Amino acid sequence: MNELITRYRKETILISLSALLVMLVFISFGAAFGLRMMAEIACFSIIALGLSIQWGYAGLFNAGIMGFIALAAFVSMLVSFPVNEAFRESEYAGQLFWVFFKLFIGIGIIWGIAKLPPLQDRVKLRRLLMLIAIAVTYLSFMHNLQPVARGIETSAGFIGGLGMPVWMGWLAGGIVAGVLAWFVGHICLGLRSDYLAIATLGIAEIIKAILKNADWLTRGTLTVSPLPWPVATPGEIGFIASRALYLTVTVVIIAIILWLLQRAYNAPWGRMIRAIRDNELSSAAMGKDVNGRRLEVFMFGSVLMGIGGAALITFNSIFDPSGFLPLHHTFLIWVMVILGGAGNNIGTMLGAVIVYIVWVVSEPATLVVFEAIKHLGLEWFAWQAPNDFDSRALQMRVFLIGLTITLVLRYAPRGLLPEKIHKL
Repeated sequence: MNELITRYRKETILISLSALLVMLVFISFGAAFGLRMMAEIACFSIIALGLSIQWGYAGLFNAGIMGFIALAAFVSMLVSFPVNEAFRESEYAGQLFWVFFKLFIGIGIIWGIAKLPPLQDRVKLRRLLMLIAIAVTYLSFMHNLQPVARGIETSAGFIGGLGMPVWMGWLAGGIVAGVLAWFVGHICLGLRSDYLAIATLGIAEIIKAILKNADWLTRGTLTVSPLPWPVATPGEIGFIASRALYLTVTVVIIAIILWLLQRAYNAPWGRMIRAIRDNELSSAAMGKDVNGRRLEVFMFGSVLMGIGGAALITFNSIFDPSGFLPLHHTFLIWVMVILGGAGNNIGTMLGAVIVYIVWVVSEPATLVVFEAIKHLGLEWFAWQAPNDFDSRALQMRVFLIGLTITLVLRYAPRGLLPEKIHKL
């Protein structure tokens, strides 16, 4: 009983301190900046909840969060961005259709070789035929795509979007991220956990490279903007009102996700997932499908990452493939989960609030400190600051985040609000 009271008291204190930090940001920087920060925190919270169930519920190490975010953001942009009439009315629209139609035929042939009954017992022959089919399909696809891509870039810029509602883009982004997780997990979850980390890290970089260089598809480094919002834009009703509405939408999504996660956590499925995480051999001995359950968690977590990533890019109103950075879209989210407490949904959201406030406020706060140091150094010691002294303030955010995670790992290795383990 005393332990329960102490835990709730700790939660209350930490949540109150986080609320105080948010209030200080609003007071110091204004309502428009504060609402922008809170909307971004809400989007990061959705992504962090996806990582929390992967790592906290199932112990899966995903080192390529950036890839799932980038892919979901691209799909969301493709679905919701207005139609490019110049592309639709050009001859290249039909040519692009036939290029992908031939690609799907090649994929069907590869799948048929893998499932052909006479080849099931002849493993080496089947693998050889599949490799030949994959090589022929890839070379044929690239050969047919290159002239069409050049024509699209010359005549229309890029293919544009489908002009559908934004919420459909977010949902499609989450689903595609889940499909990618199925492919990765289907291959890697049966191996050691470090293989999953290596695979996700590599795939994240591959996705970024493809999106960055496919100008006909994403405009590459030229970026796509402005992305449509699910609510009225700042140009229509002002920054404060529009950001408040956007924050409301993301808070509703978080509430639905929390309700689903809480039910799943307390259900037999959640207990089974935690049993697999804690003792894989015993769970397998009890007849549980270890890899199947892990795949479910990995896919569901990736869907949340995709929805959160699509919402984040939509809020920033620009799709820039070069803007996806491991530091910002992988490492920072890991810090949020570790600081808050993996497996504890409230702790994960608390970590998102604290870490992002430190990330955003550290630069202006450091500039104030640096200005004071320059002034006092000049007045007291006739010290002339270096020319790049102010530019170093941006680097302090990385130092502060590193210091924060170091202190947490030293004094609270399970996070500020660790997972609640019920002892019987």
